Amino acid sequence: MAAQSVKLRHEAHGAGVFSQLRLGTRAVVGNQSATQVVSVWPLCPASGARKLKCEAIVADVLDKGSGLIMLMDVYSYSGEELICYNQFSIFVVGAGGFGGKRTSDKAKVAVAIPNRPPDAVLTDTTSLNQAALYRLSGDWNPLHIDPDFANLAGFDKPILHGLCTFGFSARHVLQQFADNDVSRFKAIKVRFAKPVYPGQTLQTEMWKEGNRIHFQTKIQGTGDIVISNAYVDLVPTADVVAKTPSEGRELQSTLVFEEIGRRLQHIGGEVVKKVNAVFEWHITKGENTAAKWTIDLKNGSGKVYQGAAKDSADVTITLSDEDFMEVVLGKLDPQKAFFSGRLKARGNIMLSQKLQMILKEYAKL
Repeated sequence: MAAQSVKLRHEAHGAGVFSQLRLGTRAVVGNQSATQVVSVWPLCPASGARKLKCEAIVADVLDKGSGLIMLMDVYSYSGEELICYNQFSIFVVGAGGFGGKRTSDKAKVAVAIPNRPPDAVLTDTTSLNQAALYRLSGDWNPLHIDPDFANLAGFDKPILHGLCTFGFSARHVLQQFADNDVSRFKAIKVRFAKPVYPGQTLQTEMWKEGNRIHFQTKIQGTGDIVISNAYVDLVPTADVVAKTPSEGRELQSTLVFEEIGRRLQHIGGEVVKKVNAVFEWHITKGENTAAKWTIDLKNGSGKVYQGAAKDSADVTITLSDEDFMEVVLGKLDPQKAFFSGRLKARGNIMLSQKLQMILKEYAKL
């Protein structure tokens, strides 16, 4: 199945996009091996109500033998403004064995927890009616409320929604390391490892490394890990304090450059062999240059850093933060942007074609 083969749109409620997927009832029972990553952008104040729109794309399909994994990318917009990117996987029981690939370079890379005792541990006990309460958020999957359906799926009784466990864990991180300040939440990635039953006590173990908080969540008493290889990225405190209403959000392009940098840690050597060039970016906001970034795909295993190129750049590209995001999301053709004057480039412009491939394959946010 091609990466762009299914594109769904839903207004106001992100979960609703899946009502358009005709997967059958077997698809809803495979939540225990799913992954989820969410990146958010602070929303600019706006007068009047704005419609929330979610667009979902089937990014890839993987064959795991006993089932298939559907990798989903969801983009959420308030009006025309991108406010959230969400990637997660759905395990479809009994649909594997079709000879497909088992891995995907489109999946966000998992990060192992540090090899040391946790810096902090918090616990919360879920209520016996936790799943019944959480389903009021709009997830009506009978797996979480109907004992007969849960038995059919192989569980002794209805299990708790994975996103409910996810919420408990995220709240623990914000409570411990962000003084419950939700404006400091930037991104989160988790892997759902095992199911949770309502009434069990969740224990979140956390490790602080700069502005990234690694964590895993266990069932207290059994020690079963239910969320693994997880982390929350926090906005630095200084950035929160420094923001004013007129400059109230960071550049959306920043998250893309950071993601490219993380990807290069794993595949940089391969990419350098293909590209062999240094790209300098001038990101504008209004009439002014708001940020400069360098993507070095010529030296070592590659690197991304903020600022002008330390050595001479092969290509220097100037465009607005908004147009940069349009290019990354495939909504703006770089050649058309160049000829219309929205994108300016100097140096070996032909190398930009290689860069376009890197943005498309490795930095889709």
